[in-house]
Amino acid sequence: MSFRFMRISTNILKIKETLPKEVTLVAVSKTKPVSDILEVYQTGHRDFGENKVQELVAKQQDLPKDIRWHMIGHLQRNKVKYIAPFIHLIHAVDSLRLLKEINKQALKNNRIIHCLLQIKIASEETKFGLTQNEVAALLSSEELKTLHNIRIIGLMGMATFTKDTKQIESEFCRLKAIFDNLKHITFENCSLQELSMGMSNDYPIAVSCGSTMVRIGSSIFGARACSLE
Repeated sequence: MSFRFMRISTNILKIKETLPKEVTLVAVSKTKPVSDILEVYQTGHRDFGENKVQELVAKQQDLPKDIRWHMIGHLQRNKVKYIAPFIHLIHAVDSLRLLKEINKQALKNNRIIHCLLQIKIASEETKFGLTQNEVAALLSSEELKTLHNIRIIGLMGMATFTKDTKQIESEFCRLKAIFDNLKHITFENCSLQELSMGMSNDYPIAVSCGSTMVRIGSSIFGARACSLE
């Protein structure tokens, strides 16, 4: 067993020990080689996240088919068709138009695809996401109820990249409040149960604020390599 394997294995096992049992860990494998993903896989872990469609599709073809793949990056409508046959969860849905395309491709593949709605809580202009009013309007849309091949199962958000822990906590708490305010909205293809927030630099704060799903990459695999796309 190589030192690198021992390090990666130790990292993920230590992180799992710190997480409540009800919190899902998504190992963010973007830019990481198949060999590193297999090392994590061999510990029994099955949830992996990618943020680029081309890289995700290539890895899905080369890796075990019981992996649950999470699309965590911004998703363009014209690329949905490439991941629709296998994707487990799409995290960053930020429009009804994107939901309609996911529904269309899910129908073609005779699947129901689970989705999270991305809420913008960070102060950075580069972050995508819906406002509180926009997500409320989307969930109350009659058109949404006609999309029978999707399931909206929760919300997702990213805090500002800052060392100010008070700001991070405030943003995560705001997302949790939005989640709590919308949980009562349920129908055939919508039931908010998951709250995806928290990454390597801030996941302990996210968990303390009510996250049910954290997306952790560098704390497991080490620093990022150059992108494959």
